[in-house]
Amino acid sequence: MAQAGRRWQRSLFPWLLSWGFKQSHSDPCVFTCERQPNGVKQSLIIGCYVDDLFILYPDDVPDSLYTSFTTALSLRWNVEDEGPVSDLLNVDIATDADCILLKQEKYIAQLVETYLPDGIPSSFHKNHAPAADDLPTRVEEAIRSKEAGITPDSAIRSTYQSLVGALLYCSTQTRPDIAYAVGMPCRTMSCPTVDMLNAAKR
Repeated sequence: MAQAGRRWQRSLFPWLLSWGFKQSHSDPCVFTCERQPNGVKQSLIIGCYVDDLFILYPDDVPDSLYTSFTTALSLRWNVEDEGPVSDLLNVDIATDADCILLKQEKYIAQLVETYLPDGIPSSFHKNHAPAADDLPTRVEEAIRSKEAGITPDSAIRSTYQSLVGALLYCSTQTRPDIAYAVGMPCRTMSCPTVDMLNAAKR
């Protein structure tokens, strides 16, 4: 069923467009719709991920745009409303009357368990900044080793790329404070050293 997602997309996307949604130019899996039921302007924003729809709406009263849309969707396909979202793609979501809180505590805890199975070394707590002061030096040394023709250990490279990729996901979703600490290791994805792997774990 490798093509199942593609076939679903070819069925869903044209239907959304015919219903009045506009497809985002920057992200083709995001759709927006604005209407004025009862003279009140309302809008919907839908994010599509495989066969899941993430819907942002102002209210769900019987005559709302959201209710009209979900009713039409249910008539077209056999769908299930899973209620308010609590997590999406390893991002935990909490809401109240004033704000939406996004965090990745569970995801980060899983990373710690995977890459630091013996726990967080005490040396990591000496400096609470996201990156050590000598990180630029370590990056330069790794790049020089590549220029010198030194081939990194395949196991280290695989672990390093997986870890840095996971950290990059965190930095772009909920932790912009670690953008520099993650961006620097990204420069050595093809030539990681043991020092760089330790820097990434830190």
